[in-house]
Amino acid sequence: MSGQARMALCATAATLMAACALLPLVDQVFWLLQAAVLLMIQTAVGAAARRVPLARPLTVAVQALVTLMLLTLLFASDYALIGLIPGPDAFVHFADLLRQGTQDVGRYAIPAPLSAGIELMLVGGVLVIGLAVDVLAVTFRSAAPAGLPLLALYSVAAGLSDGTGGWVWFLIAAVGYLMLLLAEGRNRLSQWGRVFGGAPRGPGGEPGGPVTPVRTGRRIGVVALGTALVVPLALPAMNGGLLDGAGTGVGTGGGGGGTISAVNPLVSLRDSLNIDEDRTVMTLRTSTDDLSAMYLRIVSLDDFDGTTWKPSRRNIVAVPDELPTPVGLGPDVRRAEIRTRIAAADWYAQDWLPMPYPPSGVDVDGNWRYEPVGMTLVGDHGQTTRGATYEVTSLDVQPTADQLASAPQPPSALLREFTQVPDSLPGVVARTARDITADAKNPYEQAVELQEYFALTGGFQYDTEVEVGSGSQAIARFLRDKRGFCVHFSFAMASMARTLGIPARVAVGFAPGTAQGDGSVAVGLRDAHAWPELYFEGVGWTRFEPTPTRGSTPPYTQPEVPGNNIPDLPETSRPADEATSAEPSTSASCSAQEIRLQACGAALPLDPGSTGDGGRPWYQTASWTLLVVAVIVLPLLPMLWRVRRRSVRLASARHTGSASPGVLGRERGGEGSGDGVEVNALAVEPDERHAAKVAAGHVLAVWRELTDTAWDYGIVPDDALTPRKAAERIVRLGELGEPAARSVHRVAGAVEQVLFAPHPRAEAGLADDVRRLRGALRSRADRRTRLRAVIAPRSAVRALWDLSDRWAAAKARLAAGRAALLRRPSGQQSGG
Repeated sequence: MSGQARMALCATAATLMAACALLPLVDQVFWLLQAAVLLMIQTAVGAAARRVPLARPLTVAVQALVTLMLLTLLFASDYALIGLIPGPDAFVHFADLLRQGTQDVGRYAIPAPLSAGIELMLVGGVLVIGLAVDVLAVTFRSAAPAGLPLLALYSVAAGLSDGTGGWVWFLIAAVGYLMLLLAEGRNRLSQWGRVFGGAPRGPGGEPGGPVTPVRTGRRIGVVALGTALVVPLALPAMNGGLLDGAGTGVGTGGGGGGTISAVNPLVSLRDSLNIDEDRTVMTLRTSTDDLSAMYLRIVSLDDFDGTTWKPSRRNIVAVPDELPTPVGLGPDVRRAEIRTRIAAADWYAQDWLPMPYPPSGVDVDGNWRYEPVGMTLVGDHGQTTRGATYEVTSLDVQPTADQLASAPQPPSALLREFTQVPDSLPGVVARTARDITADAKNPYEQAVELQEYFALTGGFQYDTEVEVGSGSQAIARFLRDKRGFCVHFSFAMASMARTLGIPARVAVGFAPGTAQGDGSVAVGLRDAHAWPELYFEGVGWTRFEPTPTRGSTPPYTQPEVPGNNIPDLPETSRPADEATSAEPSTSASCSAQEIRLQACGAALPLDPGSTGDGGRPWYQTASWTLLVVAVIVLPLLPMLWRVRRRSVRLASARHTGSASPGVLGRERGGEGSGDGVEVNALAVEPDERHAAKVAAGHVLAVWRELTDTAWDYGIVPDDALTPRKAAERIVRLGELGEPAARSVHRVAGAVEQVLFAPHPRAEAGLADDVRRLRGALRSRADRRTRLRAVIAPRSAVRALWDLSDRWAAAKARLAAGRAALLRRPSGQQSGG
């Protein structure tokens, strides 16, 4: 195997090994097989283009074009010409798939279902990285910079994954890159001589000489790789280095501490509300008869930066056997204990554990950690809710309106933390809050007035088609347009409450589900919800419901005073209006940091898509792959035939080293075979005639390669001329210099030797003479002629001549056989 071919194979292997880090991101692995097949085709096209050889930019362009055609065949065949050549519709379809894939990345928890958009991003990304690696390492012969695209591929995978087994994927990717570097080193050193292939051995097989550069390079690579994996473990400041599995943003996994850091989990909530078919996220059985308050809380968002709400960075600890009493809950507030058993669906996987609030105890298997401020459980080291069954003991806190109205001032530390409002918050938010609550006498009445404004009197409409919004003006736009869904209502009310000095945060989870005939409760995708929680000393964090048509109005927000005009809202959540949820809409995009922390939509039940789709059948993929290969190879057949014929002809030149005479045979009847060649009997003995005949065929093959090379560059052969005259004509028309002219005449002289010399002798080095002619013609030709000589060589017409001759010979043999059959009966009759 040539050094260039070895480099191409190593580049492909390194890309696939780095791509293995993407495997944990999706729940199927078939995409990697598809990427491997397409990547090998891409590599083969590059190898063929370099073998021609094409100019480097042209080689890259051919590979990129073939890659685009392959992706078109796999993902956009219905929008392309003959299913292969992309047009405007195909590019529009690609854009739609990429947009869908971007949404799905933020929508699904890991491992995500292999949707068409995600599959295009995975396969297309691997092919793009593979092309970059091949171009750098093979086409431009610089393997070291090829590590950058490999690192980018691994970094994306590591940033999106949960960190489980990350060192394994790093090791695989690093071995692939190291293999590529060693292949380049071997290729370079092999040009210096055989001494660099291995250390000499002394007697008994013991090393008897210095260690070679190749072996030294391997040892250095192994030591460097081991150092990168092991040394960071001994450096606490590096936080575990490559082997640290706590890079998920969930926690360190230690026994007594760690932190949780996450970002806004509401990015894809609207898509869950807009799905065409509701799916059950979890089922539960509970001891309470009142389902209107059975909210399943996942996480609380208490960090408000003026743009959005997100969880604060909090300390997490081991889950205690009995959870503490909620902060602020006094002994005189009525409460009831509820026991709820919850079973999550097998496809629903996210980091936070849905529980009724406030929980007092939880029995769950797996690696879960406890965040005391929000009273939430978060999975550690990749632990998710997928298929989990657990039991939660919670409190049904039942404060009265009087208890909330007479609540004392909260502690100063809590008040300071949960009433922070950034300067970027538009002033209209605080002004509107003051106007709405102008008649309120205490924080409780202010909260009720805010809830009533959004749910009843403010003229707001529930609409899941509205964008989530970003930037400091998002809440102001919502107050102006008065259209939105639970994200807008909860964000706006919590922000307004903070401007009034009321501690507030936003809770994310599920509104009450739907009771089933067997006594269980089904919680679906459309029950995904967000609501504000306001703090009242003596009661603690208290739920409010400003979103119209969603959830249930808390009974403690209906004070028993004359003239109360707050009617009851539905006690169970209702699906979004069909008119506003018939079509799914586009999610807001996630930042790179949000994706790295796994928090884009990970806390909500999201549209799982068609998880049962196993993808394209393997036989269909194989058929399409064969079709692609055929479509690519057919136009290249003249070039491939010419390359093969040149290789055979020049390889035969080594047989001309011995004195082997012969005469000129008809090349169209069997090139280089010696068939039909009459040997000069004056110069050889009878037992040498066969060898001379073969040698003459070899000389003829070299001569034919020389004339065909000239033909490819525009000098049409003239078989009526003698070899000497033909050589003079090639030199004249090709305007050849002295070295190339000498080479042409040497080959012509070799042909004359085997034809006419009484004592013929063979010439050595004829193949080098032909190569010298080819180089001279190529250097003098323009770009179009050089390209034509490679892609569509004129002499390739000889392949058609060969087929024509063989077809004629086959017909002649068939006719002769039929004639013999016809003659046989008459012969037998006459003989009788």
